[in-house]
Amino acid sequence: MNHARSWSRTALAPACFALALTTPALHAQEPISWGDELVFHTFSIAAVDALTGESGVAVTTRVACVGNGVPWVRAGVGAVATQASTRTEYGLELLEMLAQGMTPQAALARATAADPDRERRQVGVVALDGTSAQHTGDGPGDWAGHRSGPNYATQGNVLVGPEVLAAVARAFEASEGSPRHLADRLIEALDAGQRVGGDRRVGRLQSAAVVVADPREGMSRRSDGQTVHINVCEHPTPVAEMRRIYDTVSGTLGYRELSQPAGNDVWQVKLIMHALGYYRSAQPTLERDQGAQYLDDEIAAAVDAFRADQGIANRNAGGSPPGLVDARAVELMWAELESAGKADEMRRVILELTAVRR
Repeated sequence: MNHARSWSRTALAPACFALALTTPALHAQEPISWGDELVFHTFSIAAVDALTGESGVAVTTRVACVGNGVPWVRAGVGAVATQASTRTEYGLELLEMLAQGMTPQAALARATAADPDRERRQVGVVALDGTSAQHTGDGPGDWAGHRSGPNYATQGNVLVGPEVLAAVARAFEASEGSPRHLADRLIEALDAGQRVGGDRRVGRLQSAAVVVADPREGMSRRSDGQTVHINVCEHPTPVAEMRRIYDTVSGTLGYRELSQPAGNDVWQVKLIMHALGYYRSAQPTLERDQGAQYLDDEIAAAVDAFRADQGIANRNAGGSPPGLVDARAVELMWAELESAGKADEMRRVILELTAVRR
């Protein structure tokens, strides 16, 4: 067998050499629709979380693979979105200037002053201290503009109107200080802009991305601190697909009906049922043991009791499967936690269970 492999390499070597002489050099693979100039007419939000130190960018557009060009983050430094006639070099340049102690305003002023095509650019930059700076030239297509607030900058061009960025801003501001991961908040804010119209073009490839870095020790398995990098290169509804992916890979309660026997979301159900007095109520706290992630008879009985009390024991003539946790049950669980004043604390507990780490 080894002899055969050696013979194949020897026999093919002259042919490979001749092919190398006649084949054009291959360039890095990228979407063919990008063409010679990289243009991302789009809207985005760059932001930091003052409580956790996370920095991130979420973006969507009607061009393929927006995550390959617009979002740039550095753990413990900040975030940059570079779009319209996109100059990707802005990402590393601006983050490096922030790392050296420059303010976002000073960094962006220096970067754009040296750019002869600055009027065709749109850029948002946010530092870890929550300050930001933005630039929208005259060149990006209508409607184009930007707005910012503490810890975020949102910008867009070729939009249906200013209501897109207003919706993004409202959604992000509403989640400030909540026990949620930054990526979760960014996706929600982007979706709010999409729901009021977003990019005004139709019939084009659509993509979306969210990138987040976390400087805290042990939060990432990567040296650059990235904890989330979801890049939906092409999809009919890319923001919704990004949400589905995020909820699925984080094991967020509600991303599926609990009919499978094991999973991180099963433990979340046990915590909620315990908090509401349906599961091991005699124990002051639950300890996560080897069986914590299994949908066993005990938790199924607790869920069934909860469903009965909520009036949803029978979903159809045949009744519900034992221990069914569907979207309606999850909605009612959180409603009961809110009524009991336990929702915020439960969200804090679950927060670490749903971290997307890499």
